[in-house]
Amino acid sequence: MLKRVFVAPDPGRARLRFAARAVLGIGLAVVVCGLAGHSLPGAVTGGLAALLALFTVADATVRGQAVTTALLPAVGLPVLAVAAELHDHPVARDLAFLAVVGAGVHARRWGPRGHSLGVFAFMTFFVAQFLHATPGQLPELYTAVLLSVLSAAAVRFGLWCYERRLPPAAVPVPPAGTGLARVTTRQAVQAVAGTGFALVVGQLVSGQRWYWAVGATWWVFVNTASRGETLVRGFRRVLGTVIGIGLGLLVAVPVHGAPVPTAVLVAVAVFGIFYTAAVSYTWMMLWVTLLAELLYGLLGVLGPGLLALRLTETAVGALGAVLAVLFVLPVTTHATTDAWIQRALRCVHDCTAEAAARLAGAAGADPAPRVAELEQLLGRVWLSVAPLVHPLNPMLGRKRRARRVLALLDDCAREVRGLVAVAADPEASHDARLAAACWRVEAAVEALTEGGSDHVHLPGEPPAEPALAHLHGLERALADLAEPLRAPTGSPLVGA
Repeated sequence: MLKRVFVAPDPGRARLRFAARAVLGIGLAVVVCGLAGHSLPGAVTGGLAALLALFTVADATVRGQAVTTALLPAVGLPVLAVAAELHDHPVARDLAFLAVVGAGVHARRWGPRGHSLGVFAFMTFFVAQFLHATPGQLPELYTAVLLSVLSAAAVRFGLWCYERRLPPAAVPVPPAGTGLARVTTRQAVQAVAGTGFALVVGQLVSGQRWYWAVGATWWVFVNTASRGETLVRGFRRVLGTVIGIGLGLLVAVPVHGAPVPTAVLVAVAVFGIFYTAAVSYTWMMLWVTLLAELLYGLLGVLGPGLLALRLTETAVGALGAVLAVLFVLPVTTHATTDAWIQRALRCVHDCTAEAAARLAGAAGADPAPRVAELEQLLGRVWLSVAPLVHPLNPMLGRKRRARRVLALLDDCAREVRGLVAVAADPEASHDARLAAACWRVEAAVEALTEGGSDHVHLPGEPPAEPALAHLHGLERALADLAEPLRAPTGSPLVGA
């Protein structure tokens, strides 16, 4: 886990800039709330609103990100009003919370914007429980949310908009075979069932901090698409919470909410959340737990007993998610993984075709966007296969096969990147053998993705020419993929 965080590549220092900008944006939001005369709950609300605005908005273009950011208060303020108005009506409050959960998960069918708005709505209701917000506090909380979202937007789109110098991020559309609407509908039902369990049991554990269990269930469901992914994420959430509580005992409790050291530690925790989110959910949860502990220190209620309660409620929430994905409309890991692998293989073919066209002199051929899409798709493959390659998975045969598939897909991506680099060279010329090699790649991809029984061509000795050498390596990787991908029906790559 340590190696994954500190050795993980950070091309263009993207994660570093993402985290540093978050500290700047959230810090500005808190300062603005302080200058506006807001109380500590108002400043906390504003800081969390800025954090969500900087963390969850992930549209492919800067324009899209700006539109989604502008829509956040339109979703969050009404939810905040409902949560505050129902503060003294527990049954109605709980039903409203479950409705927000279901709507927030189902909104993912509309892509990154729906996901961002759904998360913001849920977290707004959650923060209202965290602060025990009442109707009398609404004007201050409204102002805090608006000022903080504006502050975050000023930093993200004005002061430090590094995305303007980058090509639009590739956001792969989920494979048609899984059915986006169907999956999100199933997950919405699962999330409501899981959070319902967490809500009831969480209240039996604690009448005041029950919302931790609901939050744990919700975040286990975020960015997962199958039963296996959800199980692994639940385990990592509990593990990150345990480590974060241990760190809190060493750091947050001794500070006792002192303003200056707490502010420094909050900045460190925020940086950690943003810097580690892309590479380790366990590490991200460690920093989230530390941030929550520091905020409770500011509120004057932090202690060992509260930390033990947080761990218990987190375990309850994770259990709720596990039970929901196992018994309520389960989405199998095998179906999800197979669909993403097929998408990645088709993208390999498209990259090859674009590169070959570029070498042939086609003016409009540009393989670069396809390569970016391939990287995103391979990330989704890794995420969906994570349950099988997890160290605690006892199915050793499937684990070995999954690792083999991942290694060969990485080989494909490496050869594609090399081929695209050769094609970008203006001195590179078209070789008549490229057409034949590209045709063989196309045939191999079709044989692997269409479920046919055609033999995948195994190439001979690699040629000396760079472009042909990369195509040769690509052919060999595709040929080697035939064995693990064509496993017997009774032993799928990832168990159902």
